[in-house]
Amino acid sequence: MKNYTITVNGNVYEVTVEEGTGSAAAAAPAAAPKAAPKAAAPKAAPKAAAGAAGSVIVSAPMPGKILAVKASAGQAVKKGEVLLVLEAMKMENEIVAPQDGTVASINVAVGDSVEAGATIATLN
Repeated sequence: MKNYTITVNGNVYEVTVEEGTGSAAAAAPAAAPKAAPKAAAPKAAPKAAAGAAGSVIVSAPMPGKILAVKASAGQAVKKGEVLLVLEAMKMENEIVAPQDGTVASINVAVGDSVEAGATIATLN
């Protein structure tokens, strides 16, 4: 038997491995974390709850800069219609409506930088 110390995502585990059995079945690790696992930081509540009344959240798929806003609050949109243009890695990405509805809010302006997952618009 060999003992190993393994770190996974910042958590340290002591693992014991059997040698020479040649079987494909893996033994369950007899390890308990040495350090208490760090709780993942809770994500911020969607900005829609802070001011917009939209029930459908449109999030930025990647970090980037807003180049154009093609829709405005109160505008009726169809699924696939372009709401915004996001520049990421020198490419222009059209952010489209995920479903038919009415734009409840546009939470960004031209020139704004956004992070991946940020709420950039909401629909009703």
